[in-house]
Amino acid sequence: MPNDKDSRGPPEPMSSQTDGVTGDLVRLMPRDLVFVMRFMGESQHRLQSHFRDFIRAELAAGGVTTETHPMIHLFIENHAILLRDFVFSGVSLSRQFRVEEIERLTGDTTSMIRVDIWDQLKSHIETAEKQFQSQAGTLPKLLSAFEKPAGSWGSEK
Repeated sequence: MPNDKDSRGPPEPMSSQTDGVTGDLVRLMPRDLVFVMRFMGESQHRLQSHFRDFIRAELAAGGVTTETHPMIHLFIENHAILLRDFVFSGVSLSRQFRVEEIERLTGDTTSMIRVDIWDQLKSHIETAEKQFQSQAGTLPKLLSAFEKPAGSWGSEK
């Protein structure tokens, strides 16, 4: 069933649509944009190593070792990464700053942060659209699994 957008005539050029959505996102920034901490580098490695050792010790206490389960290192590494990401995500989400707070803390009276974010949003949106368009030719074949089977229920006559 067509929606209101379908009845407006030909679609706008992608560049003006990108400007529009970018503008919308920037307008919503004071309400929706938050800055969060992110642990990087050696901190990630250190916590992952801790969880790797922790999981290995817990499994060994239950009789699971590399001698009894030669491929267990893959399980240990995967779960160490999951636990590390869980911890860092939880801590990061508990420390959020709004754009106004960051501007005040950095002394950004000219709103350069917002301009930089506008530029990055626009560029990334355009890149995402181009990437999708470059793969669009393969979509009909991939989406064939979603087609309504011939003679299915509710088919109109």
